[in-house]
Amino acid sequence: MKIVLHDKEFEPFIKEVAIQNRINAMAEELSDEYRNKTPLFISMLNGAFWFTADLLKQFNGDCEISFVKFKSYSGMESSGEISQSIGLDTDINGRDIIILEDIIDTGKTLAVFLEVLKKYAPASVKIVTLLLKPDALLHDIKADYIGFEIPSDFIVGYGLDYDGLGRNYRDIYVVKK
Repeated sequence: MKIVLHDKEFEPFIKEVAIQNRINAMAEELSDEYRNKTPLFISMLNGAFWFTADLLKQFNGDCEISFVKFKSYSGMESSGEISQSIGLDTDINGRDIIILEDIIDTGKTLAVFLEVLKKYAPASVKIVTLLLKPDALLHDIKADYIGFEIPSDFIVGYGLDYDGLGRNYRDIYVVKK
């Protein structure tokens, strides 16, 4: 099923069942790695809220969650400017931190956030992303867990939007060329 958002047409790219299967596998790996620990998951809003909810439902162990919000997109392009509208409100000194991202493309948002985190001396920091666009990376960001590597096409669905629309779709769609 194709969808139209604003002035663009999108076609199916990754089905919900594939997304859920990959999330379940990552949650199992994280549960094993953090057995007998209480990590703090930090979810990058708005896009990662679906991913965060589904991953944490499958995480088997004690954990805490916090949210931060950065914005870098306008329409289908990164603005190049990063603005933070919800900041870290939890003490992370000495904590095991797991950053949850919906998508890493240029890596600029994460590069900015990682610099902020360093000031608070966490014990460890891991990056978990549902989607990675390796060809778009402009910063030295190394994700520890990757759901899917994808091309540098614009996508929507499963929390990702195009000017506010499309987050609510269960599948991920790619812009039709």
